[in-house]
Amino acid sequence: MTASLAFDPPCGPVAGWRDGDVVRATGIPYASANRFQPPVPMADWSEVLMATTRAPACPQGPVPFLDEVLGTRFGELPGNEHCQHLSITLPAGLDDGERVPVMVWLHGGSYTSGSGDLAIFDPTSLVAESRVIVVAVTYRLGLFGYLATSKGRPANLGLLDQLEAFRWVQRNIASFGGDPGRVTAFGQSAGGDAVAHLMATPDAAALFQRAIIQSAPLGITRGRKKMNNAMGAVAETIAADTPAMDVVAMEESVARSARKFGLMAAMPFGTQYGHAPLPAESGIEAAWNIAAPGIQILIGHTSEEARLFVPSNPYASRLAGIPVVGGAILKVVTWAVTEAVYGRATRKFAKRHARAGGKAHRYVLSWRAPGNRYGAAHTVDLPLLFGDRRTWEAAGLIAGATWDDVDRHGRQLRAVWAAFARGESLGRRGHIPGSFRYRAVGRTAGALPGGSADDSRRGHGSQSRHQSASADR
Repeated sequence: MTASLAFDPPCGPVAGWRDGDVVRATGIPYASANRFQPPVPMADWSEVLMATTRAPACPQGPVPFLDEVLGTRFGELPGNEHCQHLSITLPAGLDDGERVPVMVWLHGGSYTSGSGDLAIFDPTSLVAESRVIVVAVTYRLGLFGYLATSKGRPANLGLLDQLEAFRWVQRNIASFGGDPGRVTAFGQSAGGDAVAHLMATPDAAALFQRAIIQSAPLGITRGRKKMNNAMGAVAETIAADTPAMDVVAMEESVARSARKFGLMAAMPFGTQYGHAPLPAESGIEAAWNIAAPGIQILIGHTSEEARLFVPSNPYASRLAGIPVVGGAILKVVTWAVTEAVYGRATRKFAKRHARAGGKAHRYVLSWRAPGNRYGAAHTVDLPLLFGDRRTWEAAGLIAGATWDDVDRHGRQLRAVWAAFARGESLGRRGHIPGSFRYRAVGRTAGALPGGSADDSRRGHGSQSRHQSASADR
């Protein structure tokens, strides 16, 4: 860590530090909350906040399977119920008065695991290559953040945390060189689902102008009321003074009560309709339609999402072992689950958004490590967007690929994400040969909301050059 760098946002003075090609200000508190209570904005401070410590993770249990796939390790970050912190990464050497696009990252993990400051989410490459600011948000998970009970314990506390983070960004990010008029919400898996549901809140269009929704399991977010009620009944015994890790230990028995509800139980915790800040389920489409004209979306999924889960499923493994036809059966199962949880709902979301007056692009990501059993599975977009060789060297997800190949495709994908965040035009369609394709939905064309005419022209030029260069390779 080199000498600290000073910022003076409205919240109070902040000291970050230079880290190679980027500047970091980490572990900044944006809200506070007692257990099972809605968050309140963090009070302003007058003494310098040394923003040099990673944000703590919400308390959670180990997930050995994900550690093997992603190369993470349990306990990488300390746990703390008061986890409402965010971390800012900005390009080194911003000019005085310069304002660059802001991308606010919401991590995934089935609403029960993960944290904004995990090493696998390090945005250094995205920030340094594309001259954008990335804000990583940590929020409440599991029983701390996503389950109501009949005794009045509120739902959606993690979603309310995220809203406070976006409000903090709107108020303070200009002091770090960010443009509050060019904010992109982006998230993967549960984080993508959160981004989609933030769009249904009344303040959405005032908080962010663009949204990248990656691999959101929108196909299993409806019809969950009975399941949520069953889970809430099991969770009634948890009190405000139950030790945090005892709360975490209870999550397994609470989740077990959801298993009879079928595919929805694959992600038992999550957003609940009819609880603040979300409308009743019957009103969710109308809420999304209201927000559509003010928020541009880029939404999609990987081509083999279910490959992350199928290899570890005993039933699927038996199918795969059937002589001659096993492999074909496994492909059909992978396609069917990918479609049911991600594909159909993603296409429906994009079409509805366009019909409601919004601009939308839809993508499919097909990059895979050669010979890897996970293929183009759920989470395969993460090593393309974040981290570096050392971060991902132990990840089973990309075993068989050289880092040069990962980075080559990743650099091109990061360029698309950044162009979208800048407000440049993505045109009617585009692709990265061998890994990614997208197209406009409905009548989407031209500059994105918030982009200038110059941005649009630059977007067409840079995108065309990008595609030509890709094709040459």
